[in-house]
Amino acid sequence: MKTLTAALAAAALATIAIPATAADESALAGKSGCLACHAVDKKIVGPAYKDVAAKYKGDKGAEAKLVEKVKKGGQGVWGDIPMPPNSPMVKDEDIKKLVAWILSLDAGGKGGPAKKAQ
Repeated sequence: MKTLTAALAAAALATIAIPATAADESALAGKSGCLACHAVDKKIVGPAYKDVAAKYKGDKGAEAKLVEKVKKGGQGVWGDIPMPPNSPMVKDEDIKKLVAWILSLDAGGKGGPAKKAQ
């Protein structure tokens, strides 16, 4: 019985410890309506996510700034077309996940740590 309990506990912990993948975050972006105006690697209505990652690379306050921008909407940084507010339609925790994912994109549009310029 102890072996079964230990095995179940280990399996539960393994499930919790699995990090989200780029595919998970991309699906979340689609479900949240983000992909109607954005793409990872090209401008649609709003900027490409890789361009956002490049613009804010090294900016320690970027994540908090972009979370607020996604929640409240904004205009002017990327052109005249406004981004509408996404809160409360998109949960705050999902906005934080999406922003972290966007900032993690490298120049090739792949999820993962942004590569440093050489």
